[in-house]
Amino acid sequence: MRLIEAIIKPFKLDDVREALTSMGIEGLTVTEARGFGRQKGHTELYRGAEYVVDLLPKVKLEILVRDDTADAVVEVIISVARSGRIGDGKIFVTPVTDVIRIRTGERGEAAL
Repeated sequence: MRLIEAIIKPFKLDDVREALTSMGIEGLTVTEARGFGRQKGHTELYRGAEYVVDLLPKVKLEILVRDDTADAVVEVIISVARSGRIGDGKIFVTPVTDVIRIRTGERGEAAL
């Protein structure tokens, strides 16, 4: 199994969720996040005063999938979340050794 963590722009969330649902992904976790990468934030003008926004709003998706579907999920996220502009985000893929469904005690892929 693989844990796919994707950090994307918030306005792309609905499109990514719909694309993942249409390919059969049955669950994901969404967390609001703030951070920066190479762009190091940006400056904004508010009521004539300039201020620096160094932690930009992002959304973190966590999706647990079988090994054989991980590459397809990553490709869908890339194709839907990519705007071609700086700050589109990152995807991390991590191996998972075990999963337990708390309610039933199921383990491994049966718990997905």
